[in-house]
Amino acid sequence: MAKVKSLADLRKMKEELQSKVHLREKADNPESLVQVKVGMGTSGIASGAKEVFNYLVDELEKRNIEAIVTQTGDMGYSYAEPTIEVTMPGSEPVVYGYVDVKKADEIIEKHIKHGQWVDGIIPANYRTIEDNK
Repeated sequence: MAKVKSLADLRKMKEELQSKVHLREKADNPESLVQVKVGMGTSGIASGAKEVFNYLVDELEKRNIEAIVTQTGDMGYSYAEPTIEVTMPGSEPVVYGYVDVKKADEIIEKHIKHGQWVDGIIPANYRTIEDNK
């Protein structure tokens, strides 16, 4: 544990602990929150996924939108990197391709805040076992 040398150090430690506790509280019932997964495979990172991830985390917090933003591996859409998957509570996930910071902002404003899909959705290219019955 780091030594506390000043009041500023103590405040910083408090903020860090509070953010960790808040993350754990959100994780108890994630299906009740907006969930955003950012494809952070090698091709995603090379295409700018890290910047998109950081932007989403910062902007959702600034706009007071309760959401969980996580990173995941390759989503299988390397041709459309960076990709993100948005899951609204009670809805099926929607995958967007070619997401840059500008597109991420549009997704926050239109899809997450108002429930309107945005141009750039990648249609599902697979079937589940149940679909084949």
